Amino acid sequence: MAVGQVEANLRQEGRRRVAGNTLAFLKNHAPFSKMGSAALQLFADQAQLAFYPAGSEIVGPDAGNVRYFYLIESGQVQARQAGEVTVTEYSILSLQAGESFPIGAVTAGRPSTNTYTALEDTFCYQLPAEFFMQLMQTSPEFNLFCTRYIASLLDQSRQQLQLQFAQRANEQQTLNSPLAGIGSRSPITVPPDTALRTALETMSQAGIGSLVIADADSKPVGVFTRTDLLDRVVLANVPLEAPISQVMSVTPFMLEEHATAYDAMLAMATHGIRHVLVTDAEGKLTGVVSERDLFALQRVGLRQIRQSIDGAPDVTSLQQSAADVRQLAFNMLAQGVGAEQLTQFISALNDALTRRVIQLNLGNHNFDGIEWAWLAFGSEGRDEQTFSTDQDNGIVFDPPDADAVDALKQRFLAFARDVNNDLDRCGFPLCKGNIMASNPQWCLSLNEWKAQFSDWVRMPHPDALLNATIFFDFRPLYGQSALAESMRVHLLVQTASSPMFLRAMAKNALDVEPPLGKLRDFLTDLEPGQPGKIDLKKYGSRIFVDVARIYALAAGVHNTNSIQRLRLASKRLSIRDDEINAVLEGLDFIQLLRLQHQYLEGEPGTQGDNLINPDSLNELDRRILKESFRQARKLQTRLKLDYQVN
Repeated sequence: MAVGQVEANLRQEGRRRVAGNTLAFLKNHAPFSKMGSAALQLFADQAQLAFYPAGSEIVGPDAGNVRYFYLIESGQVQARQAGEVTVTEYSILSLQAGESFPIGAVTAGRPSTNTYTALEDTFCYQLPAEFFMQLMQTSPEFNLFCTRYIASLLDQSRQQLQLQFAQRANEQQTLNSPLAGIGSRSPITVPPDTALRTALETMSQAGIGSLVIADADSKPVGVFTRTDLLDRVVLANVPLEAPISQVMSVTPFMLEEHATAYDAMLAMATHGIRHVLVTDAEGKLTGVVSERDLFALQRVGLRQIRQSIDGAPDVTSLQQSAADVRQLAFNMLAQGVGAEQLTQFISALNDALTRRVIQLNLGNHNFDGIEWAWLAFGSEGRDEQTFSTDQDNGIVFDPPDADAVDALKQRFLAFARDVNNDLDRCGFPLCKGNIMASNPQWCLSLNEWKAQFSDWVRMPHPDALLNATIFFDFRPLYGQSALAESMRVHLLVQTASSPMFLRAMAKNALDVEPPLGKLRDFLTDLEPGQPGKIDLKKYGSRIFVDVARIYALAAGVHNTNSIQRLRLASKRLSIRDDEINAVLEGLDFIQLLRLQHQYLEGEPGTQGDNLINPDSLNELDRRILKESFRQARKLQTRLKLDYQVN
């Protein structure tokens, strides 16, 4: 073979190996991991791997129209905003392996607005612009990625989240669930020679309807239920000193732990029983599954929960409804429902539950003839409750005359204490900051509320600004909503004529910045005592919420929900749709991460937190979270310019 032919063959073999390595790399990174083989082959055949030593410029505004689409194979690249900072771009950011640039410039065929510099020795795949455009035309996945950058990543993340939660939901919710995870796991037992009186006292004290009789080896030998009491004890005239073994049902129906809820349901239907005892492989009792437990598996639906809340006769019943709300919200998370809809849904059911608690307590407190309303503040006032939420509430009332204010206030405070305590029993902890209707500070007449709002707006000292972030997000939950609307009209009139107050709020909102590092992806040392973690509420969603509130007050928007505020305010402030949509998607993802974290990390019966370790996220979620923080920073940049805050 001629030397020239050998060289050509070697070159071809070299290109084939490089293409093979490129394909392997692409399959590990979104969106390429979702693209078809033909599209990936096109990229692998046409892209070249280029080396950039640390400190070298890869592409910038002075290079003219962008000729390549860059995909980082290894190393780190810094993007720096060229020229004056605008409201539509970040000033500086870092990119790592799997991230690409400059999508907007190569799509539009224009120079880059950023300067991209290798922070360390870096390898990048360079795909010529003409093949980038060909890829856009032939690959729907790549097209979606480039034209809807954040949205496409969010969709992929939601799909991953949906799979994760759907699997968990199936394990917990279906009739295929093993009995080991259903019903009572610590059943109360007594030995067969226990006196009937003692057995009945045990049932009464424990509040249970059935009692298992077990031998010394913890193996069940019988069961006694409240139904047995009438026929086998009262009508049979059995003395209470008789042993329980005399009246119990012998040979109780038992299933081992690996049997399913369906097996138990079938057994109940076949044998006409209401309880199935659960045992381990040695026949020792490990649990009891009741007909009610199986019903609970199937009843967690919106309509059923709402009916249960509306018809609840007491707070004990509402406690179960509160647990059902959480379970249903989890199911919706598994079905891929977005954070906006999910938080509004949680708030709506919690509203219904709060109203029922108020109704039950009104049986002991009569306010007929008095105009008043129960107010929700903070996240509840914004329809943005997550799984972890405490109470933020107050009362507004309109006294018939000024002399009646003090006496009425005392009556409302007594009523509010009862409501606050009952809400606490239902899983809404008392507010540590005492922002509750039972606090005389927040149980005010209509005129007192208006005067309070005016004082905060007129004198925006730090406490007033802090209060504004809580109390200006209010809505009525029960009573005369016209009182709350009167408060809102008064507030908007005050803020519209007080640019100094809005500027003070803007300055306050800029005190906290998104935790983005110049060299690292995230700053994880901002929370004392929580190294390696980021508070998603403090450094994430709060930024969006604060900015939304300011623009809503400035634009006269009556809504309190942050997404609605931003949408409505953007129309009145002429903010582009694509710009505001990207912002809202960023907020949506952060809220979704909070919900996911609170559910998965929170202990049963406790309130989860908002602290996440970004290293625990998968690569896709890390990238989206970084982009979401960039959207928060972009929003702050606009706020800074609009209110001239340095």
